[in-house]
Amino acid sequence: MAGKARAHDMTEGVIWKEILFFAFPLMLGNLFQQFYNTVDCIVVGNFVGKEALAAVGATSSIINTMVGFFMGLSTGAGVVISQYFGAKDEEHVKKAVHTTLALTLLLAVVLTAAGILLVSPLLRMMKTPADVLGEAKTYLTIYFAGMLGLMLYNMGSGILRAVGDSKRPLYFLMLCSGANVVLDLLFVVGFHMGVAGAAYATILAQFVSAGAIWFVLWRSEECYRFRPREITLDRDITGFIFRVGLPSGLQQAVTSFSNVFVQSYINAFGSACMAGWSSYARIDPFVLLPMQSISMGCTTFIGQNIGAGKLKRAERGTRQALFMSMGLTLFLTVLLFIFCRPLIRIFNQDPGVLHYGARFIQLMSPFYVLCCINQIYAGSLRGAGDAKAPMVIMLSSFVVFRQIYLYFGTKIIPGITFVALGYPAGWLVCSVLILIYYKRGKWRTRSRFLTPQAAAAEEAEAAALEE
Repeated sequence: MAGKARAHDMTEGVIWKEILFFAFPLMLGNLFQQFYNTVDCIVVGNFVGKEALAAVGATSSIINTMVGFFMGLSTGAGVVISQYFGAKDEEHVKKAVHTTLALTLLLAVVLTAAGILLVSPLLRMMKTPADVLGEAKTYLTIYFAGMLGLMLYNMGSGILRAVGDSKRPLYFLMLCSGANVVLDLLFVVGFHMGVAGAAYATILAQFVSAGAIWFVLWRSEECYRFRPREITLDRDITGFIFRVGLPSGLQQAVTSFSNVFVQSYINAFGSACMAGWSSYARIDPFVLLPMQSISMGCTTFIGQNIGAGKLKRAERGTRQALFMSMGLTLFLTVLLFIFCRPLIRIFNQDPGVLHYGARFIQLMSPFYVLCCINQIYAGSLRGAGDAKAPMVIMLSSFVVFRQIYLYFGTKIIPGITFVALGYPAGWLVCSVLILIYYKRGKWRTRSRFLTPQAAAAEEAEAAALEE
């Protein structure tokens, strides 16, 4: 059947090929995800002005606070589904799919209302300059009003990835990206709607991809198919999802919220610096794509192999994922450093924007390889069902340490260079801590929360390896 052909069992085969072939469509999907996010900045930066570019860019940390919380829960749902799928438990896969949809609809109501209500207080907290404030508020309000489309797409694609299908989410994201480009040009350039047009283009494109992916799940004939009448909140599965997803969601939300305060330091240097930071922030994710995609692939790989009781195979997968991510990241970092100024010019040609944007790239890019360590090991730990440790470590590094660094450090060494280096400093602390935790191996005792039978399978695997 079509659905079965698209699902992929990662408990067999050559490890690096399984991870890389699964991660490659994710990488392309994330590329298109970043592309359509970046289009807003390119269009408003060139056709509206640097203040509009600063406004759209300044909203990122606020958007990521709300979206990050939900994305963490969707990660938890994916781990639960991947472990059930790896254990060949079709009945629980079905229940998990419909439980995740019910959670998505409930959270959409809560996060949409919270986002709209908090727009003005958060922008004031960030000390957003007066020449940027109005457009930033407009963009955020429209974005949050249409957040359901983003949530439905991400949860639907997470379900498909959990069963090894990373290609169809890519196809739908390509559709979404194309729609966003067309709508951006239509609303901003054609109808002269400014940042409001960019926001409307984004949310409409997200609904296109959401509708496509849930239509596919509805038409599927496999155990992960969607049936409206079966939507329910299974108590046990909801508990498993929150057990894995809530720590990740809180970590992403709190980290993004802490970046609201970091943005306030950036805002103090004026709209040119804000626009330069916005431009850098839209380029930065493209370099991080390989490691993040491999990390997502690693989470599914680990989840399926843990579900099947193949702990040794899971550990080898983590090592190979780390080496692949480091090699790709180093290659892209060199290119980014060399072409930093031409890349910033894509967004805006103002001399101040070019100066700040290129400076941010030169300061940050040499440290990207550190992110490979914390991203890959965090993805592995989540796939094994141990989401609390990555949450604690990342919050300690990206929030507590970074805020202490900025609060006290800027009193001694004022200037934008010291502010920007707060990010690499947090990456270093996080990588060291998460590597130490992984090597200690406590996560192994927490990995069998769904499949108790995995213990026997693990023993059999170990015996086979010894032979």
